[in-house]
Amino acid sequence: MGIRSKTMVLNIPNLLSLFRIVAAPFLILSGYLQLPTLFLTLFGLMFLSDALDGIIARALNQTSELGARLDSYGDIVTYLSAPFAIWWLWPEIITQEFSYIVVAIFLFILPALFTFAKFGKLASYHTWITKVSALLMSTGLMILVFFKSASLFHIAVWFLLIETIENITITLILSKQKTNIHSLWHAWKNRD
Repeated sequence: MGIRSKTMVLNIPNLLSLFRIVAAPFLILSGYLQLPTLFLTLFGLMFLSDALDGIIARALNQTSELGARLDSYGDIVTYLSAPFAIWWLWPEIITQEFSYIVVAIFLFILPALFTFAKFGKLASYHTWITKVSALLMSTGLMILVFFKSASLFHIAVWFLLIETIENITITLILSKQKTNIHSLWHAWKNRD
C-alpha cells in the first residue's frame, strides 16, 4: 500500500468513523456495568463524530468510498449498541418504548438488508433525509433518557420510516451500488 493510500485510510474523517466502531462495545459495556455517565459521554461523542466526519471530509477534500462505508458501519454499530446499553441502564424505557424500539431497529436494518441482497454490500447513501433522521434519533434518545419524554423519539422513528422508503427506492433505481447519493432526485439523475 502506497503512502497516498495510507493517508486516505488514516485521515481525520475516517478516524472519527472508526472511533464509533471501536466505541460501540464500550457503549454496551457502560450499560452492563451500570455506568450511565460513561454511556451518555460515549453516546454524545459518537453522535458528535457522526455529525463531524462528513463535514470534515468535504472541507478537507477527503471524501472516499471507504470513508462513506466506515461512516455507515459506525452508524450501524452506534444505533444497534445503544438499545442494549439503555436496556441495562434504564429498563423502564425499554419496557415503555418497546414497540417503537423494535420498529426503529427493523427500519434501520431493512434498507441495509435490501441493498446487501441487491449489491452484495451495504449502502452508504448518506442522503439529506438520513442526516436529519440521525439528528432526530440521537436527540430523541438523549431527551428520552434525560427527561423521560418520548415525543421526539417517536417523531424520529416515523422519520426513520421516510428514510427507509427513500433508501430502498434509491436501491431500486440504481443499477450498481454508489455512495454519497444526497437524495432520491440525485439517485434518479445518476442512475445507469
